[in-house]
Amino acid sequence: MVARFLVPASVAGLLLSVTMNPAPAAAQQAVLASDSSFMQTAGSLGLLQVKLAKMAEQKGSSASVKAFAKRMLTDYSKVNEELAAAAKQAAFPRPVLLRQHQQVVDRFNRMGRSSFDKNYMADVVKYHRQEVELFRRESEEGRVASLKQLASKMLPTSEQHLAVADETARSVGVDVTATSSQERQGT
Repeated sequence: MVARFLVPASVAGLLLSVTMNPAPAAAQQAVLASDSSFMQTAGSLGLLQVKLAKMAEQKGSSASVKAFAKRMLTDYSKVNEELAAAAKQAAFPRPVLLRQHQQVVDRFNRMGRSSFDKNYMADVVKYHRQEVELFRRESEEGRVASLKQLASKMLPTSEQHLAVADETARSVGVDVTATSSQERQGT
């Protein structure tokens, strides 16, 4: 008789421990949070590039800066469409401009034409470096297959944008090596 009660109780205990174990759910949430963070950051960086490019077309002094801005406006308009579609497919919210990126836009809105080109190009180089690292990390470590594939697809274009940004920045007198060493030091 004791065996009759113990067997159902032990089975029930096993079932409860399997369903109540939060570790797999927590691990899955951490994975989704990582991919969600990728989508938020990548989407915001794309929106930032479009906003800054529009400003650069108006406030820029150098022909090379204006040409670069025109290319970024065209390219990132397409990138943003792809990111929005990927977010929807992966059931993440549509990308929005994060607060820190809105602050960058606000700073550039207040900036005069005389200092715009160098500041714009220094920031663009910085944000393209962040984007390259973001896409590289997602393409290697991402858990949502569609986002991992998207990051892998976008990485070469992002690297190309960085190379063009470096070249354009140099053409207007920005020391891109100083910019990259400051980023590594966290300033």
